[in-house]
Amino acid sequence: MAPDLVFDQWRSDLPHLSRLMDQGSYGRLESSIPAITVPAWSCMMSGRDPGELGIYGFRNRRDRGYHTMAISDGRAVKVPRLWDLLGEAGWTVATLSVPGTSPPRPVSGSQVSCFLTPNLDTPFTHPPELGNQIRQWMPAFMLDVPEFRSEDKAQILDNLYALCQQRFSLAEKLLHQDHPDFLMLVDMGVDRIHHAFWKPMDPRHPQHQPQDPYANAIHDYYCQVDQRVGDLLAQCSPETVVLVVSDHGAQPLMGGICLNEWLIQEGYLVLKENPTEPRPLDQVAVDWSRTQAWGAGGYYGRVFLNVQGREPEGIVPMADYDRLRNELASRLEALPDAQGNALSSNAYKPQAIYQRVRGIAPDLLVYFDNLAWRSVGSVGHNTLYTVENDTGPDDANHAPLGLVIYHDPQRPQGGQVLTGAQLYDVVPTLCHRFGITPPPGLRGKVWPV
Repeated sequence: MAPDLVFDQWRSDLPHLSRLMDQGSYGRLESSIPAITVPAWSCMMSGRDPGELGIYGFRNRRDRGYHTMAISDGRAVKVPRLWDLLGEAGWTVATLSVPGTSPPRPVSGSQVSCFLTPNLDTPFTHPPELGNQIRQWMPAFMLDVPEFRSEDKAQILDNLYALCQQRFSLAEKLLHQDHPDFLMLVDMGVDRIHHAFWKPMDPRHPQHQPQDPYANAIHDYYCQVDQRVGDLLAQCSPETVVLVVSDHGAQPLMGGICLNEWLIQEGYLVLKENPTEPRPLDQVAVDWSRTQAWGAGGYYGRVFLNVQGREPEGIVPMADYDRLRNELASRLEALPDAQGNALSSNAYKPQAIYQRVRGIAPDLLVYFDNLAWRSVGSVGHNTLYTVENDTGPDDANHAPLGLVIYHDPQRPQGGQVLTGAQLYDVVPTLCHRFGITPPPGLRGKVWPV
């Protein structure tokens, strides 16, 4: 959820979240870098950063080859997460649809896997028999909103509400059946509705169309989630501690910057033949013998250097690595928008922002205008700027600040505003609250709640 919408614009329309804010603590929650569903939820649930996890986005390089990006599912997470720590301390748990839990793992209770689950023919629950029970309860059980990047807005909206209904209803069923000490569910519909319906809602969007029939779609869905939160809390005891978090925020997508087109234009990336229409970089012939760097697209940009002795056909001497990386960072941070206006962009070096750097990290992670502009990785656009996402219709980009609302009925805070909260703080704070010793070396701090 976007904090500005919940805390300010629509607060009076969200009575259940508003009550939790009034009685507890709330504030903006700084996401991981990158502020991406994968890895952000795993960072939040482990207290480890993307470098420590070795997960730098939805897809990650499997090896040093040039085209080896693969989806990182739960098997990539090698450290204990909150429900593991609770299980070791003797608690029973239930986790529903938390990103990074596919395939499901044994837990002290139940686990229903996330949107990365390929289909219902693969294991999607622990214990396995829970999957059969879910099929009986919900024969059309959904793992995600299908085709949420399409123009069939009516169908997307129907699926959003169906997914929301299923997740909260399943949570209520497991509460009654299993009585877990700890329950966590993630509603992916909030993220999906941002991407599908931000344009008609927000006058700031460059393609905003007033009087669009879907202008209230996001508002109405937020109200639906608020109501379902209220329904769920009504099934819990009055002493229940409640934590509401979003792993990132959302904002209007202002456009795309064609990262690889820029690298080509500036001579860092050389193709053997320029495509006549947009194509993914892995579908064109790259002259690696003359290429110093290439990029990957997404909500943020990733830049990889073609290093001698590291990449298969590397040409950048290690002695020149720092100079070239600094040069690219400075130039990317200075890129203006299509009209020549300055952007507030950052090119991050993994070694400067992570406690450790595992796996195959990008050499730079680039936020164009604080994520208001996405990185377009395909080539053949014949321009450095686009107005659309190159992977399907998309109205919104992620924002680095999500939200946190925390209410402990035994320690009411009366609407305290939390400042400087990070998603890394969740595990240390909850471990502290419930008398569990957290693993050593976690990044986060304990909130004053």
